[in-house]
Amino acid sequence: MDIKLEKLSGHNKSAKVGKISVVEGEQVKKGHVLMQLETSKGNTPFKATADFKIDEIKVSEGDDVEIGQTLFLATGENISSNSNTPKVDYFGSMLKGKKENVTADLTIIGGGPGGYVAAIYAAKKGLNTVIIERENLGGTCLNVGCIPTKAFVKSSEVFHNALNSEEFGFTADNLQVDMKKVVKRKDDVKGRLVNGIEYLLEANGVRLIKGEASFLDNKNIIVKKGKDEYTIESKDIIIATGSKISKIDIKGIDMPFVLNSTTALSNEKLPESITIIGGGVIGMEFAFIYSNFGVKVNVVEYADRLLLMMDKDISEEIKDIATDKGINIYTSSKVTEIKKSEDGDAIVSFEKDGEEKLLVSENVLVAIGREPNIDGLNIENINLELNDNRRGIKVNSKLETNVEGIYAIGDVNNIMQLAHVASHQGMIAVDNILGQNKEMSYDHVPNVIFTVPEIASVGMNEDKCLKEELNIKISKFPYSANGKALTMGEEKGFIKIIKDINNNKIVGASIIGADASSLISTLTLIIKNNISEEKICETIFAHPTTGEVIHESFLGLSIGAIHNHE
Repeated sequence: MDIKLEKLSGHNKSAKVGKISVVEGEQVKKGHVLMQLETSKGNTPFKATADFKIDEIKVSEGDDVEIGQTLFLATGENISSNSNTPKVDYFGSMLKGKKENVTADLTIIGGGPGGYVAAIYAAKKGLNTVIIERENLGGTCLNVGCIPTKAFVKSSEVFHNALNSEEFGFTADNLQVDMKKVVKRKDDVKGRLVNGIEYLLEANGVRLIKGEASFLDNKNIIVKKGKDEYTIESKDIIIATGSKISKIDIKGIDMPFVLNSTTALSNEKLPESITIIGGGVIGMEFAFIYSNFGVKVNVVEYADRLLLMMDKDISEEIKDIATDKGINIYTSSKVTEIKKSEDGDAIVSFEKDGEEKLLVSENVLVAIGREPNIDGLNIENINLELNDNRRGIKVNSKLETNVEGIYAIGDVNNIMQLAHVASHQGMIAVDNILGQNKEMSYDHVPNVIFTVPEIASVGMNEDKCLKEELNIKISKFPYSANGKALTMGEEKGFIKIIKDINNNKIVGASIIGADASSLISTLTLIIKNNISEEKICETIFAHPTTGEVIHESFLGLSIGAIHNHE
C-alpha cells in the first residue's frame, strides 16, 4: 500500500522532508514517528496511523514533497499515515478497551516542563522511562502560561509600536486588532512546541502514555483513558503534575464576563475595558498586554504595592510606567464583590482606605495565582506527606518525598512556581535516582516578568539584604544613558547591582528595562560563579547593546559609570 502525505497544518500545500526515523524492512506500530516534515509552521512529526512494515522509502531527507505524494510503500493494514480525519469505529462502544502491563525504571506523572525534561534527561542517561500525560504535553507553561502569554505580549507590542510608528519616521493608518488571528498565532506557536516535545520524547525512546494516573501503591500506577487501562510497575516515580488556578472566594466571581488566565488566552473578543484583580506577575503581564491593544485597564491589588517579590524601587518604577500608559492602579485594595450592571457590564466593588469604591468594565480578569495540583493521584494509597499548609507535596533538597523511590518536582511541591525551576528539579531528581547525591539550590534562580519594559532579578534583593543585616553597596545605571535603548525608543528603567562590602561578593541584581529577560542570564552566571566586579569591569562589552548597562553598573560600584554622572 502507499503511505501518502494527506494533510499539512494550516494552509501549507508542501513541506521539506526532515529526519527520516525508519529504515526499509522495519516493522512500525501505530503512532510511530516515520519522519519530520518542515513547513512554515515549523517541524511536524509524520506518524503511522496503523501497524505495518516499511517496504520502500520513496523520498530522501531534504526533498520537497506535496500533499498527495507517496512517501512510503508498506505492507499491512490498508490505511494511510498522518490523516487527521477521524476513523469512525461504529462498534467501538461495544468492544472492550485495551489492557496492558508495563514495566519501567522510571515513571513520570505529568508532561510539563518538569516532567518532559526529566524524561528526556533520564532516557539520555540510560533509564527505561515512561511519561504519563492526561492532557497536552508542555503543561501549564506551554499551553496556558509562559508561551501563550509571551505570544500575546509580542502581538500587543507589534500593534502598539505600529500605532506609535510616527516616532520612528513612518505612518500606519487604519490599524485594528483581530483577536481571532492573535489567538490563532498563539495556538500555532503552542502547537509547534507541543509537536516538538512529542518528537523529542519519541526520538529519545521515552514511552508516552495518555490518561489519568493514580497510585495503587508506591511501585505501581494505574492509568486510565476511556476504556484503555495501563498498569505500570516502576522502580522510581517522579510526580510532576503541576498546578491549577486557585479558587478565590469573591461573590460574583463565576459570572460569564469574569475571565481567568486560561480563558483570557482563548478569548477572541477584545474588550473595550477590563479590571484585573491581582497586581502580581500574571496580573501585570496581562495589564500591559491589554493596554498595548488599546484596552482601558484597571488593576486592583490587595497589597500596598505591585510585584511584592521585587524591590520597592522596581515596584514604584513599573507603577509609574503603567500609570503613564493610562493603566489605573489601586493598591491596598480588597475586592468584595463582582456584580452585573443593567447594560451587562461588570461592576467590581472594593475597599480602599476604609471606603467602598466601584469600577465598571466590560470584563474582569482574576489573576491571583495558582496552587499545587494533586487531584486524582490517590496519594492516600502511599501515605505521601504534604507541606504543613497542605499546599503541595513535601520534599527535601534532593526532591525526595517521605516515600522511598518517589520524587516530586515543579509546581506540585510548591517551592518555586517557575518552569525553569521545575526543569532543573527534574534533572536533579534523575541524578539522585542514579545515585549521584545532588541537592537543589534556590539561591541563584532568575525571575522574569514580561511587562513593558521587562523586569528580571536574581539573587538577594535589597529588602532581604537589609533584613539579614548585610553591609551592602548598591549601584544603579539608567537605561536613559544607554545608546542602544535610545535607538529602540525604550529609555525607561534601570539596572541595580548589590554587593556585600564585607566579602566583595555580588549578591543580587535587578533590571527593569529593555532586554531584561536576556540580560538576567549573564547576571545569573556572574553571581552564581562569584565572578568579581574587577573581572566584569575588565570585560569588553559590545557596543551598541543593552548589555552595556551591566558593564556600566559594575563600574558604578567603584569609580563610577562612564556614561552617567550623579
